[in-house]
Amino acid sequence: MEPVTGAAETLTDTTDYEYGTAAVGYLCSTFDINDFAKHFLPPFYYIIFILSILGNGVVLLVIYKFEKLNTVTNILLINLVASNIIYTLTLPLQAVHHSGQWVFGEAVCKLANSADRLGFYSSILFLTLMAFDRYLAVVHCVAASRQRRTCYAVALSSAVWSISLLASLDAFIHFTVEEYPKYELVCEDSSEPQWKVFGLYKQFVLFFIFPLSVFIYCYFRITLTVMATRMSGKHRTVRLIFVIVLMFFSFWSPYNIVLMLNEHRDPGECDSVLPYAEYVTANIARLYFCVNPVFYTFLGRKFQNHVRGVLRDQASCLSSQTLLSGSSRTLA
Repeated sequence: MEPVTGAAETLTDTTDYEYGTAAVGYLCSTFDINDFAKHFLPPFYYIIFILSILGNGVVLLVIYKFEKLNTVTNILLINLVASNIIYTLTLPLQAVHHSGQWVFGEAVCKLANSADRLGFYSSILFLTLMAFDRYLAVVHCVAASRQRRTCYAVALSSAVWSISLLASLDAFIHFTVEEYPKYELVCEDSSEPQWKVFGLYKQFVLFFIFPLSVFIYCYFRITLTVMATRMSGKHRTVRLIFVIVLMFFSFWSPYNIVLMLNEHRDPGECDSVLPYAEYVTANIARLYFCVNPVFYTFLGRKFQNHVRGVLRDQASCLSSQTLLSGSSRTLA
């Protein structure tokens, strides 16, 4: 995802002082859009941050407490959680940025936006990899049983991190802190327009079209395989598959569609709602990619049982502490 990194990202704009002449090349005022982002984004980022830390923390706790850490599925899931946490940790910085100005310096500007893209890209690829792994485990279970080993998961995870790191390097290179009279210090992408267009299509093809194609193909084949068996709970499995694909498409597609429409709109369309839609859909996508492990795991019956076990343990601990404290007060 191209991070929405500050009010001045849309500064093309209100006044052009080139050649010493005010209002030369006047395009569209972005004050309304920037004011919208200032009020909408910071609270939304804080909400996502809290939900992501809690949700991903619960997933890690349940895996650690009840699951084997060296299985293929859990290795991929742990890496997915790690990518989401990396992504999530940048959100408070972005919230402060949108509330006023960038106060953390240029080095943190580069690192924060690189981490934003690293976490985001790796999250998408790990979701894609998990879909492919489930396809192998269900559709080609005999052949996959010999290949799905710990080394297989570690090698694929390393490949995902390497690809994501390479894809996020452009943020480290091109992001910088600029000072504007109206907005003071802004952490923004300073790359050339051609490079921005390349980045847009890179994201659209590699991190939207490709994952979506893998999702649809793998889960379609899994659905056919499950329906052809005599599994007692096969209809529930198909419903879960449908929910997973639908959520991926519903949360991730609007942002990419709006991004492409916004790229090809006439710059003189000052009354367009697309800039507002880009802010909203970008952060809907952020929400999904911060809490997707929760969707993946809470939809599973085994994981639900694990969570109930954790809650029962916590409830018994609380009741025991209550009884002990009550006894101590009685003795006193």
